[in-house]
Amino acid sequence: MSPSTTLSRRPARRLPATLAGATAGALVVGLAAMPAHAGSGTDGPIGTVARTVGDARFEPGPCPRTADPIPDLARARCGTLTVPEKRSTARPKNPWGHHGRTITLAVAIMPAERSSPAPDPIVWFAGGPGDDAVSEIPMALAGDLNRDRDVIFMSQRGTYSADPELTCPNIDQFNARALGLVSNAPSTGRLHVEATRTCRGRVDAEGADRSTYNDIESSADYDALRKTLGVKKWNVFGISYGTHLALNYMRLHPKGIRSVGIDGVLPPSIAGGAVTWKAAREGFDGLFKACEEQPACNTRYPNLKATFLRLVSELEADPVTTTVTVPVHPEPVKVVLDGSNLVTWLTSATHVAAGVPRSIDELAHGNPQRIAEQLAGGKYSPQAIGRVAHGLVYGVFCSQWTPYESRADIIRGGRRAFPSFPRSMLANAPQLAWLHDDCRAWDVPPAPRSVRDVTRSDIPTLALSGGFDAQTAPSNGAYVARTLRRSTAVTVPYVAHVVFADSRCAQTITTSFFARPTAPDTSCLAGLQPPQFEIAP
Repeated sequence: MSPSTTLSRRPARRLPATLAGATAGALVVGLAAMPAHAGSGTDGPIGTVARTVGDARFEPGPCPRTADPIPDLARARCGTLTVPEKRSTARPKNPWGHHGRTITLAVAIMPAERSSPAPDPIVWFAGGPGDDAVSEIPMALAGDLNRDRDVIFMSQRGTYSADPELTCPNIDQFNARALGLVSNAPSTGRLHVEATRTCRGRVDAEGADRSTYNDIESSADYDALRKTLGVKKWNVFGISYGTHLALNYMRLHPKGIRSVGIDGVLPPSIAGGAVTWKAAREGFDGLFKACEEQPACNTRYPNLKATFLRLVSELEADPVTTTVTVPVHPEPVKVVLDGSNLVTWLTSATHVAAGVPRSIDELAHGNPQRIAEQLAGGKYSPQAIGRVAHGLVYGVFCSQWTPYESRADIIRGGRRAFPSFPRSMLANAPQLAWLHDDCRAWDVPPAPRSVRDVTRSDIPTLALSGGFDAQTAPSNGAYVARTLRRSTAVTVPYVAHVVFADSRCAQTITTSFFARPTAPDTSCLAGLQPPQFEIAP
């Protein structure tokens, strides 16, 4: 999120970018070897026919470049969708038949494992904002999402394999260096905004219209993709920020949607800093409660929640500075562990919950190394540099969030969630540091207020949450379910943000939902157990 971090979630096999160890060329696909699939309106598989619908055109072609090798792309059907950057009939058409500048979005279709797949594919909405959907193919396949259906991945506008690609590595590099700064110091804020301005200059140099990178245009892109692929009905599965986009997509383009799964729910109607504070409190409390209920953990680490809250206030008043060694960085890395960095750490450390009580206890006894190493390892990881499309990040935040949530709203949300935290911390919610300052520098007009409308729909919907999710509040699932008439809200206990990535039970629930959208099989929830927390000698 902004130059701080995003709501993206990568599989547990590659830890989130804020933790240690976080986790090219085009591949030409042999289309003739693929089985014919129903549902495309053609005699061939989905994605093998070029088609123009309105001002959008799909062209089969090579698979996109990816930041990391994805061997499964060798069996994908790929191509590109070309759409207007800004949808308007006020300007003359160019030779493509589009009005004004066009952009190109990469498309990869992973075939179903079944020889006779269901006719309605699944389209994947990536996290972020700013993550590339193609990069999340391994997560989808690890969860058997393509068992019965083709799964379609399209790079949202601005992302890594789209053209233009609006990544800003300078922001990621600043995030790493900023670990050596006091989080809430005004001087840090000024450097933060300077990095944002540099990113804006890069985006402008690409000729991109910053005001068009948002949910409204992206929703229209996906509607165009469905039509140009000739798909009559499809299913949507969104993770993290992809749930935010999915809820707006359902509202703006409901036609052609059979069902929607959303995992790690971020409702557009309440998105912003206040709900991010709420998410942190709910996720932290879920983890602390699990330790308290496990006798060995509670005995070895009593009053863990109170210890953590005390450490946040103490470190905000008197930060601890240390240096750590990061494998991918040649020089020792300076880390200033203040209250905000401690909260940032725990927001992602819920993904590796078993070690959290021990790390907090070590910090309480004067040893910050484990926490500092995890913070630095994530920020300096190659996976944390140059992957996120910050042009899309700011496009969403600065047109859809900050115009409708004041800095005072964020402070009030922080005070409700964490009454003991110093006021100096509260304007910079986790994942959203210096948000209003950044958005003034980004300078895009507000999206229509309707972009914050509650989504009301009778499309069958599965809302998945994790009991340890400190990035999108577990209670958000029940919140959106209130206005989705045919919805099922499920909280998977003991799992952090994006349960599909980490929980076999969540994967089973998801695949059963797409098979029977009004009656997903949730029976696996009854057998889930908390993690065995590490007990130090």
